[in-house]
Amino acid sequence: MGARTTPRIRRRRAAMVLAGLTAGLVLTTATWLWSILARLPPLDLTAAQARSTIVLDRAGILLRPFATVDGRWRLPLEPAAVDPRFLAMLTAYEDRRFQSHPGVDPMALLRAAGQWLAAGRIVSGASTLSMQVARLVEPRGERSLGAKLRQIARAIELERRLGKDGVLRLYLALAPYGGPVEGLRAASLAYVGREPARLTLAEAALLVALPQAPEGRRPDRFPDAARRARDRVLDIAAARGVVPAADAAAAKAEPVPHSRKPFPMLAPHAAEAALAQEPGRAVHRLTLDARLQARLEPLAAERAAALGPGLSAAILVIDNASGEVRAQIGSAGYLDAARAGAIDMTGAVRSPGSGLKPFVYAMAFESGLAHPETLIEDRPSRFGASYAPENFDLTFQGTVTARRALQLSLNVPAVELMEAVGPARFIARLRAAGASIVLPRDSAPGLPVALGGLGITLTDLGRLYAGLARGGEVPVLKRRLDGATPDAVLPRIAEPVAAWYVADTLRGTPPPESALPNRLAYKTGTSYGYRDAWAVGFDRRTTVAVWLGRPDGAGVPGLVGRVAAAPLLFDAVARLGGDPEPLPRPRDALVASTSALPPPLRSLRREAGPTDRLRIAYPPDGARIDLGAEGDAPAGLALKALGGTLPLTWLVGGLPVAESDRRQAEWQPDGAGFVRISVLDATGASDSVTVRIEEARSHFR
Repeated sequence: MGARTTPRIRRRRAAMVLAGLTAGLVLTTATWLWSILARLPPLDLTAAQARSTIVLDRAGILLRPFATVDGRWRLPLEPAAVDPRFLAMLTAYEDRRFQSHPGVDPMALLRAAGQWLAAGRIVSGASTLSMQVARLVEPRGERSLGAKLRQIARAIELERRLGKDGVLRLYLALAPYGGPVEGLRAASLAYVGREPARLTLAEAALLVALPQAPEGRRPDRFPDAARRARDRVLDIAAARGVVPAADAAAAKAEPVPHSRKPFPMLAPHAAEAALAQEPGRAVHRLTLDARLQARLEPLAAERAAALGPGLSAAILVIDNASGEVRAQIGSAGYLDAARAGAIDMTGAVRSPGSGLKPFVYAMAFESGLAHPETLIEDRPSRFGASYAPENFDLTFQGTVTARRALQLSLNVPAVELMEAVGPARFIARLRAAGASIVLPRDSAPGLPVALGGLGITLTDLGRLYAGLARGGEVPVLKRRLDGATPDAVLPRIAEPVAAWYVADTLRGTPPPESALPNRLAYKTGTSYGYRDAWAVGFDRRTTVAVWLGRPDGAGVPGLVGRVAAAPLLFDAVARLGGDPEPLPRPRDALVASTSALPPPLRSLRREAGPTDRLRIAYPPDGARIDLGAEGDAPAGLALKALGGTLPLTWLVGGLPVAESDRRQAEWQPDGAGFVRISVLDATGASDSVTVRIEEARSHFR
């Protein structure tokens, strides 16, 4: 009689049979899945890899995302940029053996199959994160055994093709969170209002729970269901040792968000411009500083609202050393239709008022016509037949230094210097520096351009002032970190000494109320009819340009640069942080009082006036004038007079060749020989010289 079989032996035999059956089942299932996988076409990940276009600041902070072409918010996200507690709770809740299984969890499958056989219904699922990603990448409507096996096969394929990090990356991008929100980053911004790198325990648990039933648990529609799902995740995480039980209990006390938050929309005009420039790029890196942008946008909106309905505001911040744009506020509110907020006023052509006066002075300084301490007359004056400029306050200061005249923005001295510099030469200098200047009705430049009789953008005006801060060298503005910087010879708006004279002068401009003096070099401007208020300030490091007005160009009574724009400028500069730094003085700069200047620089006297004798200053009598080298384009002969009463008429050989309301003109000789040049003024006074025009010489002798 054989030995009796003990319970221990029976259990061992049963275990061996079960193990054999399990091994056979696993082998059979693996063989089946391998055959399915071999017959499946290659998995197309093109649609799954589509992401929202995003615009980032210089530090990688999100400025603005854009929806995909099908209207979904699906933002790129790397696992390393996710709060570790979220990842720990995700795997604890969804897939405990995610790091060890090949895409499908055999133990979970056996457990789910056994529960199904015992209960006659599905008790628990066996879906891994990889299988969920397979379903998101290749969605199928039917819920059948064949569909499940296909999903398992695709999960294995994804694991082999992408690895664990690739599968996790797809889950973080594709997991549904209700409506058009897909992926953890979009959900974190939409429901908790910040990036997923730093989440509270309650927030992380909520974001783990939502993809299980994204529409039924949306916190903006079903906050109670969202709370219950969040608390269940916390309970499971605590039970599995992922988080301390006390922390999980405290997290349950936090409220669930009841609404969706708007996606970031910082620097919307700059973001749209970046997309328009490179529409095929998925990630745009700009030079902007998101934190500075976030401080300045509310400031612009607040000041525009305080000034009245329909007004907008624009601010541009330029790093002088690099030319990088650090902040660009194009309007008082991008979505504010009442203020035409969608219009980027940093690029709108407007009249700058007195905003260009510093460049008139810079040209006069570098030409040796004046010095900051040169005396200049601010008295009622007439230029030409009818142009008689007045100051903004309708008063005159008498004799003042050029420094004081610029600080007080006096009009007559500016026009007098413009007459000496020449409007055409002035406009040519601005355009050579890269500024797009628009003259009224395409007319020739005249003396009124000194007081704003032209059009310019806030961007170009800011660049020109940044040029003063750089010793006269105008930067090429850089707006992208991901774009190539063109190699170019930078234009100049002034020579270094002249630029410093202007900067040092503007630093002494009286500041707005409650602001400290002698800290920021700045200038204001008010256009004709109170349509535009400007203020531009700079120190060694940064230039800030400000504009206020109505986008439709309508006048706003009381809209004055010094009253409206200057306070906004100083508040914007205060938000930059740090104290303004003055420009270093060039070694060649002449710092002296008026009496210590060389005699020609002590006083600037108007050459015009009915009592001054008319005479030809150039060319001098008896001069020989060389037409230039053979083969060169014919050179014009400059004509210049002193004294007399405008307008002047120039004659050559008794025939009129030019009429001008200035004391300068140009004549084009038509050949060599002696010619007599004469000038007549409005009173009939005249002067004449005889000069010899020389034949053109060859380049080679």
